[in-house]
Amino acid sequence: MNCAFLSIDHFLLLNMTNNNALQEKANLLRKWCLVSTTAAGSGHPTSCLSAADLSTVLFEKYFTYDISNPLNIYNDRFVLSKGHAAPLLYALFGMCNAYDLNELKTLRQFNSRFEGHPVPKFKYAEAATGSLGQGLSVGAGLALLAKREKLPYTTYVLCGDGELAEGQVWEAANFAAYHRLNNLIAILDINRLAQSGETMFGHHMEEYEQRFRAFNFQVITIDGHNFGEIDQAFQQARDDAGQAPVAIIARTEKGKGISFLENKDGWHGKPLKEEDLKKALDELGAMDDMLRFELRKPSKTAVAHPSRMNTAIQLEFDKAKTYATREVFGKALAQITKNAQDVYVLDADVKNSTFTEDVFNDTPERFIECFIAEQNMVSVGAGLSRIGKIPVLATFGAFFMRAADQIRMARISEANMKFVGSHVGVSIGEDGPSQMALEDIAFFGAMPDAVILQPCDAVATTALVRRMIEHTGFVYMRTLRPKTRLLYTSGEEFHIGGSKIVRQSANDLLTVAASGITVFEALQAADLLAQENIKIRVVDCYSINPVDKRTLMDCLNATRHKCIITVEDHFEHGGLGDFVAAAISAEGNHVVKLAVTKISQSGKQEELLRDAGIDAAAIVARVNKIVRSTEKLNTAV
Repeated sequence: MNCAFLSIDHFLLLNMTNNNALQEKANLLRKWCLVSTTAAGSGHPTSCLSAADLSTVLFEKYFTYDISNPLNIYNDRFVLSKGHAAPLLYALFGMCNAYDLNELKTLRQFNSRFEGHPVPKFKYAEAATGSLGQGLSVGAGLALLAKREKLPYTTYVLCGDGELAEGQVWEAANFAAYHRLNNLIAILDINRLAQSGETMFGHHMEEYEQRFRAFNFQVITIDGHNFGEIDQAFQQARDDAGQAPVAIIARTEKGKGISFLENKDGWHGKPLKEEDLKKALDELGAMDDMLRFELRKPSKTAVAHPSRMNTAIQLEFDKAKTYATREVFGKALAQITKNAQDVYVLDADVKNSTFTEDVFNDTPERFIECFIAEQNMVSVGAGLSRIGKIPVLATFGAFFMRAADQIRMARISEANMKFVGSHVGVSIGEDGPSQMALEDIAFFGAMPDAVILQPCDAVATTALVRRMIEHTGFVYMRTLRPKTRLLYTSGEEFHIGGSKIVRQSANDLLTVAASGITVFEALQAADLLAQENIKIRVVDCYSINPVDKRTLMDCLNATRHKCIITVEDHFEHGGLGDFVAAAISAEGNHVVKLAVTKISQSGKQEELLRDAGIDAAAIVARVNKIVRSTEKLNTAV
């Protein structure tokens, strides 16, 4: 029979057969979500069951992916924003022959690749998720990269309805619509029930429709358990998106497929006991454990990793002039971005203060304006990093604290990201305490292997911007608002983990370790103390983490008083002083910390440094106190 003249009965029969096949695969997903969580004794099976039908249609018919090469830049991307449904993600890729499904029984065990929420140990995860509300931003980063670099993949993000109460979701929606990400499909699993009760809007689908339409998404509302509607929605989303991102709003039932779980409160995060598991599997019925998804492979292959980069920078500075390190950062980064094709620069509407405007003016195709939405900016950067790009994120250092959780999750994602915070410390002056980054070192320093840099002049900034880009992993750089004089000569070498001794003599009594603006206060203090015939050694700890332990120990051994005074424009806890103390503590040496210990105010730089007790006069006073007390002790002995 000619297919163009199929009878209605024959068409319905074919459709029913197709739906039955989909149902069998969806039920197999449900089985393994239940089996794995029961084996683990913990997990979120009901959150997996509601999305099983949606993900079955996606993987059966629309998802293009090379299972042997997860980092192929031509693969479609699937972001599980509702990370607690991780067993569903693991079962999906198991049914794509990525591994034996029986391995899912190791869920949540120590050293298993199947952790409670997705992390990079599971190589098919696009990002670490589980802190809810971040997946749409990650997906937006992936989708934006595809548009910028003309890559054909589609990004799918599976979101839960509970996380739609998070503000970051709407930052991401705003961003996606602004950048016309018509290659981004948000799949919204509206299963009504959250952890402690009903979600904000339950099954009132019109509430979700109104919100996504307000953010200029194309909205498709469906029954998330009707295979025909799901299929049609994905087809429409792929073919008719126009210039808008798409939201498939699917009404689902939590615990779908198991009568004693379906749409029942109180089951969130509770695995089935063995006897209940048997009842559930009996209800699902006999199934073929050999059913698999046959994913279509993309027509091209290219691995996502940063290519070799030309990071050379040529900047000339006038010894007679002063320069703000934030401004030099912008100029240096702009030169690198011209030659390093994998560098993308993200800014939060402060590009004329962070000076990333130099990149915007020179290479606008690799500048991403994120506006005042720092949480979204960080997670977009995590998405870019997944596909081998090097995102450099810039804003006021204080405003990174607004995105603390997103930065934390990016670190768990093992993202290769660079953060540059301007306007650090009380030295910013009249803007006042709301704009002063004074806890940023403590925050970034708490994360394993995060590099923290703070150049004090233009030459150091130029060299350290290059080192930052070349380093693989997390780097945070502090840049200054006030201008500083040149301390170094062009061409001097700076390294992660290094420092510079900027003042020394054979008769130094002790060492002052400083960073950023306080280097100049320490040098001024050294000049004042020299007038009293007191010599001190001054070290520029431009690398705060890792700190230069070897140089600090050499300074201790070369000075009469076994003491280091640290001075920094940062709160006392978690700053340079703590890194120095940790580095030399094993030797029983003494560290005295000069740092900001109170909330500051508006004023001039000199006034605020003095008020904080971190200016040259404060250093002189502390040195004199230590010298006098030591001499008094020696006399007594």
